[in-house]
Amino acid sequence: MCGIAGVINYQENMLSTLQLALKHRGPDAQTVYREKNVALVHTRLAIQDVDHGIQPFFYKNYAIIFNGEIYNHQVLRQSLTEFSFQTESDTETLLYLFIKFRYEMFTLIDGMFAFCIYDKLNNKIILAKDRAGKKPLYFHKTNRAFFFASELNALKLITPLEPSHEAIQTYLKTGVMWRPHTAYQEVYKLDAASYLEINTKNLSFQIKSYFNFLAYFQSSSSPLKFAQAVDKLNDYLKQSVADRIAASDVEVGVFLSGGIDSNLIAALAAQIKPGIKTFTVKFSGMYDESVLAKLAAKKYQTTHIELNIDSHIKQDIEKILLSYGEPFMDSSAIPSYYVSQEAAKHVKVVLSGDGADELFAGYRRYVPAMYSFATYLSFLTPLLKILPHPTHKKSVYNYFYRLLTTARKQNLDYYLSTTTDIFEDVLSIDNNPVTANLAEFVQSIFSNSTLSSLKKMLYIDFNVLLFCDLLVKMDIASMAHSLEVRSPFLAKNLLEFAPGLPDEYKIKNFKTKFILRKLAERYLPTQLINQPKRGFEVPLKHWVDNDLREPIFDRLQPGSYATNYIPYALIGPLLAKKLNISPEKRAKILWSLYCLEVWYANEKTERSRVSNYI
Repeated sequence: MCGIAGVINYQENMLSTLQLALKHRGPDAQTVYREKNVALVHTRLAIQDVDHGIQPFFYKNYAIIFNGEIYNHQVLRQSLTEFSFQTESDTETLLYLFIKFRYEMFTLIDGMFAFCIYDKLNNKIILAKDRAGKKPLYFHKTNRAFFFASELNALKLITPLEPSHEAIQTYLKTGVMWRPHTAYQEVYKLDAASYLEINTKNLSFQIKSYFNFLAYFQSSSSPLKFAQAVDKLNDYLKQSVADRIAASDVEVGVFLSGGIDSNLIAALAAQIKPGIKTFTVKFSGMYDESVLAKLAAKKYQTTHIELNIDSHIKQDIEKILLSYGEPFMDSSAIPSYYVSQEAAKHVKVVLSGDGADELFAGYRRYVPAMYSFATYLSFLTPLLKILPHPTHKKSVYNYFYRLLTTARKQNLDYYLSTTTDIFEDVLSIDNNPVTANLAEFVQSIFSNSTLSSLKKMLYIDFNVLLFCDLLVKMDIASMAHSLEVRSPFLAKNLLEFAPGLPDEYKIKNFKTKFILRKLAERYLPTQLINQPKRGFEVPLKHWVDNDLREPIFDRLQPGSYATNYIPYALIGPLLAKKLNISPEKRAKILWSLYCLEVWYANEKTERSRVSNYI
């Protein structure tokens, strides 16, 4: 895992700035390469071929810098016998794959990556990202230069950037920065399963997609009977875990919670590496899953390490938020940061359960989609005129009320009502091109007659929730501590196998992740198999009312940046607890606005420091 960056039409003082900004992603080595008007920057976290994997790697007229891991690169070398390999690094394999197969290479690779290949002879740079979009890559073009980097915070230090009102408004409405947009005008993230070609002379570029993920949702991957599908899933997941452990010359650990996703990974990893280290975050009270994790660790005989973070939050919160380079409201970024910090003291690589919920239907909102609740409840929606608003998030009444509310909505409004729409009826998004782009995407999926209701939700979540939130969260949280996170559920075979499984293999008798639960029966303690989905929850309501109360009140004043989007006539009563909404929703709203304020206050400071290079 590494940090990469580059500039076409660079100025020398940019390069050391980029190195320093990305050093946390690669503390083991930092290099700069200059050729013609192109400069490439690489910071290395040494994991494979520790002694010989320095980048850029060169071959004839090509140079490559690469962030990620190719898990099957040793197998792929068998198809590259015409090349004389100099290292054991997957970087070398990747470059030769490109030279031989060009863009057909992407059909062969099982891995996570963001790379840059410089073709000096043809004055061309190619940027590319893996199928699931695990590894970040941002780019920005001006009239005179082109910039790219693994993190927004690196770009912000070398060229002036202006906030995007439309992207921020969409972020508040949806909870994510909808791809390919960022919080800055004309700054974009390269999409998953895409590559960008740019001419280094005139800066013209084009972006193409190389993988049609939707096609796998539309097809049935399985004439397999259920028992056969469980066996196939077992084979694929075991192989994926094994590959992600084998592709490392350093020690590997596992993030472990009380859920079945991480427990399956831990159970399989412990078979390969007895005594493997597992890491768990501990909260006090209802959010504490450490008891379940400890039970699992005992069964798998792992070396278990747990971390209590309750005492850390106030002193670190703004540093954590600023590491994302743009507003980021997913509060699970906080425990992700701390568990990564602890893990990095012991290992360089960890495995996680990311992707399982979106592939195998792990969220509770998939149950109404599976059984078409909205259709059956639509005739009851007039009751909303007389029913009181719920005041307790986890009550049965609240669940029923939300189902009724959802039943009267369509397209993007429907989707947001099942996920997060904390500013419903407050935040106007009319004439917003970013929101319109997201709405168009969602509508195209909901109107697709080849997809079931469940698969529509899964595909949208994969694109919105996983791509734009969960993978971003984990990359930044882990790389802040020079820790690489690998996701066995996002292996090539599983990305091609899981989407086409019959719906009833994923949800049955109102149980989510049914096929995973069946597989879990082979490995997990009984107490863990039927645990409800909690997510990586944090005691947000407690934090907002206690540890973070003072900084939130200090930030959210009349005239604060947030009032450009949400009137203080709403913010003030929220702070004073004078609105009739649930405590959980109040906490989410205040938290989201606080995240925005922290980013913007820092943004003003940073913009005053950036020299106008271009």
